[in-house]
Order: sequence, then C-alpha cells, then structure tokens
Amino acid sequence: MASPVDSIDFRSDTVTKPCAAMRQAMAEAEVGDDVYGEDPTVNRLQEQVAELLGKEAALFTPSGSMADQIAIQVLTRPGDAIISAPDSHIAFHEAGATPMLAGVQFSYMPSAIYSEDDVASAYRENDHHFPPTTLVEVENTYNMGGGLVWPLETLRRVRAKASELGMKTLMDGARLWNAACASGHSEAELCQGFDMVTVCLSKGLGAPVGSLVAGDKDSIHRAHRARKMLGGGMRQAGILAAAGLYALEHGRSRLSEDHANAKFLGAGLSAISGLSLASDSVDTNIVIIDVDASVGTAAQLQAKAQESGLLFFPTEAQRIRLVTHLDVSRGDCERALDILSTCCA
Repeated sequence: MASPVDSIDFRSDTVTKPCAAMRQAMAEAEVGDDVYGEDPTVNRLQEQVAELLGKEAALFTPSGSMADQIAIQVLTRPGDAIISAPDSHIAFHEAGATPMLAGVQFSYMPSAIYSEDDVASAYRENDHHFPPTTLVEVENTYNMGGGLVWPLETLRRVRAKASELGMKTLMDGARLWNAACASGHSEAELCQGFDMVTVCLSKGLGAPVGSLVAGDKDSIHRAHRARKMLGGGMRQAGILAAAGLYALEHGRSRLSEDHANAKFLGAGLSAISGLSLASDSVDTNIVIIDVDASVGTAAQLQAKAQESGLLFFPTEAQRIRLVTHLDVSRGDCERALDILSTCCA
C-alpha cells in the first residue's frame, strides 16, 4: 500500500510542504516576544492581513479553529444562539468547541448559502424563554458544499439583515483567498461590514501553520485575552509569521491554477461510471463526488485508491472529497482519474 510520502495526496490543501524559499524566509525571520507584542514579523503579518481584509487590526493564532473560537467568544455570550449553515466548520469540525468553550448553540440554515429571509426566519428576540440569536456566521468558501463561493450581493443582504436585527456577523474565511480569486472581488470587498473575519494561511496558500482573526481594534484587544485563555499565546512566533508573509505574497496569485485543476478533475470524475458531482459546479479547489452503491462505499473506494497511490477522504457513506493544491499538478489529476476509473470498473 502506498504511503502519504509517495502518493498523490488530495486529502486537503493543508498537506503542502514549505518550499525552499519559504524555509529560508523562516530561518531569517526577525523575532521578538509576541506575547509582549514585540515580534516585528508577527506585527507585520497582522498589519498586512488587516489591510487586505479592510479591518482595523488582526491577531495571529496557531490554528483556524482557535481563530474561530476566539471570534465567537468576543461576539457572543454564554446562552446565545448562532445562525450557521449546516455542516459548517465551527459546528462540525472543531471538536465541539463552540458549545463547550463559548457556551452557545446553533440555529441551522436550510442550505449552505442562505438568504436574508432565512436569517429573519431563524432570528429570535431576547425573550427569556429562548436563547437570543446574536450572531450570523458565514463560511466562505463553504467547505462541505464543495468549496462554494458566496455571491457578493447575497453576502451584503445577509449582513444587512443581521445588522437590522441587531446581530453581529462573523465570516469564517479559512479559504477566503480562494473566494476572492474565483469571484474577482477582493478579500476586503467580500468581508466588508462583517464584525470579525478569520483567515487561514495553511489552506491553499502553503504555509505550514497559522491563521488570523481580524476586526476593529476593540474586538482584537478582547481577542488577545481570549487567545491567552485558550493557550494560544506564542513567543518568538516570527518564524511562523514569516512563512505566512511568504504565503500571502506568493500563494494568492497562483490559486487559479488549483481551481482549474479542480474543474478538470471534477469533469473527469463525473464521466466515470458510478461517480457524479455532488454539486452543480466546481467553484474553487474542492471537488465532492457521490459514489454509486454499485461501486461500493466511499470507504471501500478510498481503500482501493490508496493501494494505487491516491489519497482522499470520504465525507459520508457514499461521498468523497478531493482537494487540489500547490503540490498536485495537472499530471497528478490525470493519474488520479486513471486510478479511479480502474477502481470503479
């Protein structure tokens, strides 16, 4: 059986390895104690991301999950409810942290991309019988929907409705870079008006670790304390921040290549008997495929493919996910199609 080292790895865009130039930038990074605010490379990264997102300030965190949880703690109180799409990252991929750490619950929307009317229908006023709905969360791109990109006007209408109802807004923009690339709108345009935004440097951009949470200065001041409570204070973190700066400079400009490879992969997979696209189109770098029972289960298909050197994840009993990234080429996509065609024969 092939190992991850010598396989084509479509499990996630987090599996990328730092290139030699990124490693050099890390080795040469100027550092200081970030807990004291004295790491110049971290400060530069935070300032650059805040500017890209059109926010007053940003805070570097070890992970996207921590960034999300910090934002939720800043924007809610225990006992509140959050409006969120089904299968959102904050609900299903952060180990139950949201109710455990922030003491809030979810009000799920009927679809991955929802409307201002959906927000209004889910909203509950601050009546003592109910958990008050105080936060609207948007995930852009939407992972479990196949990397779906929110239309700009839909984002604006949802944000405006939340504001009208007195709710705060949070964008989980772990792959916001992909949304900006695919939509042609800047990151700042896509998250304009949102109270807080989180972004990831190790998804798509190729950094080995790190995310940021951004917002106004008061929110980020409070975020510092939340990060400390969660154990996220780092010392000479400029070594990691340098990788993030390199990723921002060199990673964003090449995301269209990943998107083109994902579209190629999606078209090829949907042409294989027993496989079909789970969505109408491939928006960015995530391809989700439904597996017909005649082929077997998703786990069985995964095991067969791994024997031939192809790695991906099942997301449901009859569904798989493949993610393109900087460490897979068009040739790798072609080989993946050959392997899966053989597996499904």
